[in-house]
Amino acid sequence: MIMDKDFSKPQRESAFGIIVMAAHTMLKVGIAMFFFIVYAFVKIGGTYLNYTLLAIGIIILLCLIYAYLWYLKFTFFLNKEKQEFVVNKGVLNRDQVIIQLDKIQQVNINQNILQKIIGVYGLKIDTAGAKGEEVSIKAIDEISAYNLKEHLLSRRADSVEETIETDNEFASTTETPLLRISAWTLFKVGLTSNYGQSLALMSAFFLYTVQEARHIMDVFELDKSYVKSTVMGLATLFSVAVIVVILLVALLIINLVRTFYKYFELEISQHKHSLLLSSGLIAKKSTLISPNKVQITKYSQNYFQKKLNMLNMSLKQAHFGQNKKGHEMQGNTLEIVGCNPAERDELLKMILGIAPVKGKTFIPDWRFLNLPIFFKLVLPVSIFLIVAFNVPEVKPFIGVAIAYLLIGVFMIYISYRRHRISVDQDFIIKTSGIWDVSNEIVMPNKIQAITTFQYPWHKGIDVGHLSLHTAAGQIHFKYGNYSEIKQLVNYWLYQVESGNEGWM
Repeated sequence: MIMDKDFSKPQRESAFGIIVMAAHTMLKVGIAMFFFIVYAFVKIGGTYLNYTLLAIGIIILLCLIYAYLWYLKFTFFLNKEKQEFVVNKGVLNRDQVIIQLDKIQQVNINQNILQKIIGVYGLKIDTAGAKGEEVSIKAIDEISAYNLKEHLLSRRADSVEETIETDNEFASTTETPLLRISAWTLFKVGLTSNYGQSLALMSAFFLYTVQEARHIMDVFELDKSYVKSTVMGLATLFSVAVIVVILLVALLIINLVRTFYKYFELEISQHKHSLLLSSGLIAKKSTLISPNKVQITKYSQNYFQKKLNMLNMSLKQAHFGQNKKGHEMQGNTLEIVGCNPAERDELLKMILGIAPVKGKTFIPDWRFLNLPIFFKLVLPVSIFLIVAFNVPEVKPFIGVAIAYLLIGVFMIYISYRRHRISVDQDFIIKTSGIWDVSNEIVMPNKIQAITTFQYPWHKGIDVGHLSLHTAAGQIHFKYGNYSEIKQLVNYWLYQVESGNEGWM
């Protein structure tokens, strides 16, 4: 059956959006009132149990009514003449969000468990420099989702009238994937990367668990001193080495779970003039991006990944400005994990046109080492030694401080050796890192501003600093030759002013 998707007229989400919105609202209310509900079931006797259940039922009913009203008020359409996507939403306060098509940065198609069950998709639109939250459509059928996504990322919205697809034709629009990451590769990625993120997640979970445990003890009126003594008694049963091993195993398990949850069945394919990225174990996410909207392309690799012949890539896009609460909305960074160097080069050709090579390389002055060594190592270790020689309980840990100093000097030196910037006619490549060595690639036409500065005490030795400002963030090169930096700045400014290519 031929389907002509006309988005020029206002239309609503799928009616299943009522279920999705109701579930989303109930989840938010449930999280906010979790301990009140627990307290009600524990403290209130059986006589008032019916009233508690009645209150929960009323909350569910109110959530359903709110979801239905949201469904009635939520409409969207494409304005072909003004090249705008218009969304009307809001139950009590009516809002109209107008998005210029050329400001749309990427369109994400997601499908969580509930959406899978009822057979709909969620669509989210991210924009560059928007002064409001991104637009989210919570329930739309598959054909309409991908059709609308194509229109939103196309140069002109009048292509709406030109798009006529059948179900089979829609299935054929996605070409054979350029890159598909296997489960075995994801297993290697989980073992060799993202330790810091997993450690932060584990720490946050531990702190949250401790905080919530205190609330539970208050609800059940448990003796805190007894619980504390029990925990301390169990801790003495394990040696420090065993505890460390347990934590490392837990860290690796969390890392593996995060990796498979986020990147399972990661595929990248060329979809007309865009790249289509899809991944996800439980909640499937598909993202269609235009290569010209990528501001900074980055790839990184650590020692283990180098031995396994793989690396991770990230595509950085523009920041989204500020939301209605005044908080900075960070630009999306799309992660591509586990690709090999040949696949990296193919992706770079897709995004940048050609695979970049490093041109003339500029290195920092040795004074790069001074401030980090003094403020991060010498000063804190000196303070620690003063305390240690005056506090007997601290004195046994002097060896740890000395080890910290030596390891710190070695790491800062490695950072200095890898701090480089390479420049040729088409690309700027910034190299940095200690464990994970990263290469950030930016094209001169993506530069929005350039900042150079020099400390007064460095004027005599001609040392200065450089910052390249892009819509996705900054690239810094520190302690370079200031005369060379000024020559580079003049060259880049000439390229930007004489070129016709925009940053988006």
